[in-house]
Amino acid sequence: MNYKEKFYKYYNLDKCDHVYCVICGHVATNLHHIKYRSQTGGDSPENLAPMCYKCHSGHHENNKPTTKEIINARNNNIWHPEIKF
Repeated sequence: MNYKEKFYKYYNLDKCDHVYCVICGHVATNLHHIKYRSQTGGDSPENLAPMCYKCHSGHHENNKPTTKEIINARNNNIWHPEIKF
């Protein structure tokens, strides 16, 4: 099972459920590793944040949004209304 499947299973989501970008609220196309795998971050659902392509690539290209902004937005739960952290 890959990390996207684990994420959906962990939060009891169906594959057809819409998950939204934690930054802008558009439909998420990526799962961002908050702590990068290259920095010993794992694939656990707690280390992942759903993001759209624009926000995800913006983070990796120029750190906008910042990691702190991603974590705060993820914890404020705009990405799926039924999930609470």
